[in-house]
Amino acid sequence: MHIALRKFLLTCGAVAIIGGWVSAAHAGGCPADKRVADGKGQAMSQAPAAAVTDKVLTMIDLANENVAIKDRQLRLRQLVIQPGGIVPWHSHGDRPALIYIVSGEITEYASTCAVPIVHRAGEAAQESHGLSHWWKNTGRVPVVLLSADLFHAEHDPHMM
Repeated sequence: MHIALRKFLLTCGAVAIIGGWVSAAHAGGCPADKRVADGKGQAMSQAPAAAVTDKVLTMIDLANENVAIKDRQLRLRQLVIQPGGIVPWHSHGDRPALIYIVSGEITEYASTCAVPIVHRAGEAAQESHGLSHWWKNTGRVPVVLLSADLFHAEHDPHMM
């Protein structure tokens, strides 16, 4: 198993055991005193995707598993965001995800946080309902992310 994937899976497992997923105090999260209601945080961006590649590494059709969730896939993706690159504004109202920052440093602009959030290599982030956001690599080196999400295949044609 690829080392980054192993680290991602271990991080997800540890987070689930320790904090019932990502806790309020996880590194790289919105500071407790800066959390706001959805829509009261960082402003929506109209910037399109730029200098980002999004590769699906693997996926499972959940309709064929014991959970039998129709039209859903559990997928694992690798995103590489070049310096100045943007993952455009999107919502997680119907697509929860866990993100693991493999390398680099990236800034998240979330609808639920009054300040930008800096994520660094080795950290994990939770994306769930009530969150819309966009990400930008403001650094000088590419950022590599692993994203595991519960993808609604029928209604979400974009890869971000």
